[in-house]
Amino acid sequence: MAFEVTLRQLRAFITVLECGSFSVAADTMHLSQAALSGLVKELESRLGVRLLDRNTRSVSASVVGTAFEPMVRRVLADLDEALESVTNLKELRRGLVRVAAPETLSCTLLPELIAGYGERHPGVDIRFDDVPIEQVLANLHNGSADIGFGPAGVLADDALQAHLIRIDALWAALRPDDPLAMGKSVSWKDLRERPLISYMPNLAVNVLSHVPSRHHPEQIVPVHRVNTALSLLRVRPGYVICPAMARSLVEGFGLVFVPLCQPAVNWRIALFSRSRPSLSPAVESFLDYALEAAQVDDAGRAPTARPAIPRGRRGRE
Repeated sequence: MAFEVTLRQLRAFITVLECGSFSVAADTMHLSQAALSGLVKELESRLGVRLLDRNTRSVSASVVGTAFEPMVRRVLADLDEALESVTNLKELRRGLVRVAAPETLSCTLLPELIAGYGERHPGVDIRFDDVPIEQVLANLHNGSADIGFGPAGVLADDALQAHLIRIDALWAALRPDDPLAMGKSVSWKDLRERPLISYMPNLAVNVLSHVPSRHHPEQIVPVHRVNTALSLLRVRPGYVICPAMARSLVEGFGLVFVPLCQPAVNWRIALFSRSRPSLSPAVESFLDYALEAAQVDDAGRAPTARPAIPRGRRGRE
């Protein structure tokens, strides 16, 4: 049987027991004594039992009221805990953001971004997963990731939103003993006869489609990870293409990093998420922070383009 009992009635019952007086309890709850007495009477009427024993000097719990009291306190405590939890989530004192990104971004852009957000909101737990871009998208679709990063042209449907956050020029990583490493830059034509050790997904669409076919590499050695590509380059001839932000990573392998030109090709980096109404306060806050951090480039200048990517263009990036 369901009883229509209100929280105000339960709080009135507990307050009277704690104060031992209707008049003191009424002052505590900022009610008139008549209003407080009415709440207790309504509770007793709806339950069909007497909860309080009253006399001219004091008030105490009846036998039923004594048994009822700890259950009421538990209900109110659980409610207070739930409300506090919601407040903490809303005010970002607690929360969880699950981020996924491929290795290149995991080694360059993401550590500083996550650290910066963590300093601003230390109570929010950021869980990071470095996985191939295909897994980034799969995790977003199945709900195991909240925010994803990757090349801007990989979305094939409208279930996710893409926000362009950075446009980075592609550079070439070369062995120190390669004669081309002595120059200030290198052209696609110069590299044509060297094997391209490529870790990039959709290389043909995202990169080579912007390069004249006569300058395409004669040989492509595919691998899955940027660290694998750079490790291979240390022990065999060739070159690796990376966004300019990967400079410290490339040089950490003892390689030379030079601008790639004629033509210059840019690597477009996007943040992927579900629509805002479905995001938790912490995830929405991280999204806003990442977009805010993208508002200036490495030189502190405003970028030339940072809008959300139009849906009709995603498949052609």
